[in-house]
Amino acid sequence: MRKQPSFSYPDTSTSLEARVAYFSMEIAIEPEMNTYSGGLGVLAGDTLRAAADLGVPLVAVTLAHRRGYFRQLLSPDGVQTEVEQPWQVDAFTTPEAPLVWVEIEGRQVAVRALRHDIRGVTGHVVPVFLLDTDVPENAAADRTLTDRLYGGDTDYRLRQEIVLGIGGARLLLALGLEPEVFHMNEGHAALLTVALVGRTLAGRTFALAGPDDFARVREQCVFTTHTPVPAGHDRFSMEQARRILGADTTDMLERAGGAHEGMLNMTYVALRFSRFVNGVAMQHGIVSQAMFPGYQIDAITNGVHAGTWASKPFLELFDKHLPRWRRDNVTLRYAIDIPEVEIVKAHREAKQLLVDAVMDRTGETLKTDVFTIGFARRAATYKRMDLLFTDAERLVAIAKKFGGLQVLYAGKAHPADEPGKSKIHRVIELAHELSGGLLKILYIENYEWKLGGLLTSGVDLWLNTPKRPYEASGTSGMKAALNGVPSLSILDGWWIEGWIEGVTGWAIADLEEEAHEAESLYTQLDEVILPLYQDDKEQWQRVMRSSIALNGSFFNTQRMVEQYALNAYFPQELATEDLETLASASH
Repeated sequence: MRKQPSFSYPDTSTSLEARVAYFSMEIAIEPEMNTYSGGLGVLAGDTLRAAADLGVPLVAVTLAHRRGYFRQLLSPDGVQTEVEQPWQVDAFTTPEAPLVWVEIEGRQVAVRALRHDIRGVTGHVVPVFLLDTDVPENAAADRTLTDRLYGGDTDYRLRQEIVLGIGGARLLLALGLEPEVFHMNEGHAALLTVALVGRTLAGRTFALAGPDDFARVREQCVFTTHTPVPAGHDRFSMEQARRILGADTTDMLERAGGAHEGMLNMTYVALRFSRFVNGVAMQHGIVSQAMFPGYQIDAITNGVHAGTWASKPFLELFDKHLPRWRRDNVTLRYAIDIPEVEIVKAHREAKQLLVDAVMDRTGETLKTDVFTIGFARRAATYKRMDLLFTDAERLVAIAKKFGGLQVLYAGKAHPADEPGKSKIHRVIELAHELSGGLLKILYIENYEWKLGGLLTSGVDLWLNTPKRPYEASGTSGMKAALNGVPSLSILDGWWIEGWIEGVTGWAIADLEEEAHEAESLYTQLDEVILPLYQDDKEQWQRVMRSSIALNGSFFNTQRMVEQYALNAYFPQELATEDLETLASASH
């Protein structure tokens, strides 16, 4: 039986309780709030929704990102351009009264918070504080510090991280909150430790900070690292750090072990000041341990918020057969008893929703009776979105052999990621060359929350082709599984844990040559997956149902948040409760 955290299911109340403070540079809060760029932000938002469902006494801190990330525009030949994506801040947030100050390049910058409440199925509220520097007290340049998510140069990034970490910690104190645990979701939030060291010093200067002070901060912090890709770990030159962050603060962080290879490294700052560190899947924990051998790296595998990512037809299906599932996602295990015909009907409805959306967005017509593959994620080179086209003639032949094939792509490249943009251009170029007759390939622009939900629920197969070992976790395939869509994937990230060959989906062989991996992909499609889809409908339906029951019931953020509570947030408290329970049972 699962150990239930002692805080579960409180009275429905909006009173502010904060034993845990969750800091993240991006959070997908609402579809209309452009405060996220991709997987990291979506994971953060799903985490908060699960915390609200479970009644975790948690508050979240992020930046307002008034101008959003960006809206992606794609030319007919596949050239990406970006336009700002401002959102209606006043329509979704309420300003909080306190104003706090942070020092940036020797000047004082004012920070306020805009509050948005996330309410769970139990009525519990998780407040999100979006930090904002667009206030009259600031100079014009400083008023833009919370405008753009991942915009600007590294100077801008460091200034933002000062606002998020130092400003966020001070803001919580100004609101009368004193969290026991500070959770840094990626290294962007690592500078909250500066504020905590300052509190520990109680008026003494940073020059006097020593091992005992660092140890006290360490007891308050946990850290989740999300990527083995070097570009995902923020680093700043020591000159840059001293100029923007200040010499005393930079020297203190260097003395604490936050510098690496002559640069201030936010991952090392977070590692040095955290009592619990985790990767986001079993394999990622192993990879991270090898990257940072001087630290203990655990693993808590990511999940998705089931109530958010189940499509409307599946929401209705689960409500009908599993009435407690929203409050307890493990109940999805019992989807194994839902009649297969009803699962097929729900998927058919979800596929029609996708077909309708593709027509609205592109003017292109898809067929609901044609096997459809989905591939949607950030357009980073290691994701290898063009692996499917390694042998274009083979792909065309497969489409002809099985009477048709539809492939849907989506994904943004960071504005500064020219190789990623080139990948998009290449895929769209190939789509134009190969589409026709029985093969149709579309690249849908501006991948975001709503499109992600439509794709992961409406396709027949989810494809994932990262280069090992760079996929830390991946969550799009989890969303697909929740909607009865199996995966075909490289064995990396979460799929190592979710894969049962022919039951929840299929694996692409991990081989030295990309051409050989592509051959494995084609063989799976040609000899296993498409024949099963066409000739053994009953077995295909069992795979759909098993995807929900086996993977949907585990790869969700309710399970993930419970693991954080048990292992990272309150391990000693819950261990003591367990001992007391055992002791009382023995008398």
